[in-house]
Amino acid sequence: MSREPPRSSALKRPTPPPAPDRRTRHVLLALTPALLGLGGLLLLAGGLSPNPILFLRADLGTLLGLTGLLTSALVLAGLAAWDQHQRALSAAQDRAIRDRRRFLQRLDHELKNPITAIRAGLANLTPGANPEGAGDALSSVDAQVKRISRLTADLRKLAELETRPIERAPVDLASVLEQVADFAQDRAEAEDRRLTLTLPRAPWPLPPVPGDRDLLLLVVHNLVDNALKFTRPGDTIEVRAFEDGAQVVIEVADTGPGIPEADLAHVWEELYRGQSARGVPGSGLGLALVRAIVERHDGQVSLRSRAGQGTVFTVRLPLKAPAAPR
Repeated sequence: MSREPPRSSALKRPTPPPAPDRRTRHVLLALTPALLGLGGLLLLAGGLSPNPILFLRADLGTLLGLTGLLTSALVLAGLAAWDQHQRALSAAQDRAIRDRRRFLQRLDHELKNPITAIRAGLANLTPGANPEGAGDALSSVDAQVKRISRLTADLRKLAELETRPIERAPVDLASVLEQVADFAQDRAEAEDRRLTLTLPRAPWPLPPVPGDRDLLLLVVHNLVDNALKFTRPGDTIEVRAFEDGAQVVIEVADTGPGIPEADLAHVWEELYRGQSARGVPGSGLGLALVRAIVERHDGQVSLRSRAGQGTVFTVRLPLKAPAAPR
């Protein structure tokens, strides 16, 4: 029987060196004009030209050399800018992935608690359970179902804001603020808070702003509701508005305990709950909705807070709608 000859390692084809990556190729191409220009300069400087008639004059060669260097410098600058842009895009994508993962983790937590409470309540309704606790169990289940309903409703509003066109009709902000204040006054009195509204009357009342009245009402409602939830009996909540140049400014201020400094950078995040917010009812999306709505109206929202003194939320809305893109 014939045997196959042993394979020798010497017969193996050598592994080709790895090809340069895209960025390396771009850099090499960018350096080509500079190398050619330097070669021309060296050639002329060394007097290696046997026949001056067949070559450019020295001053023209110098010009070409400098042009090559300048071309390479410009190309390298463009590559550096492109590389910086790609790095920024990559960082933004990584940040978006982290934010979405954090949001899903918070959503899981927000849903897990009411679902656990619903299961516990339903266990009290099974045959053989204590009939006296059935009423409490039903109330608990109902409360948790409403909590999930509020959460899903706010999530739907956030999703719609990304695609929903914003109405640009003139909105009377004074009437919006009065409506929210009137609605919240009974609750404020019942919870021993002092709620006040300050609006300019004369000689110039608050001018209208272009926007969606229902959405702007939701902004003010969420801010007032937030102040009522995080203040203490005896605290004051002031809602005020005024014109400032080309903007209308709305402020919701309170004398509550303030927001811890560690939470200030996160209060606008979806489903974020700081230490002071734990155990307080709510979907955790109220301030995220405020920011999304204000930004869709081309405005800005900010806050100032001092521990033990209070918090001021500020909304700035433009008096004129931005020009439509051509």
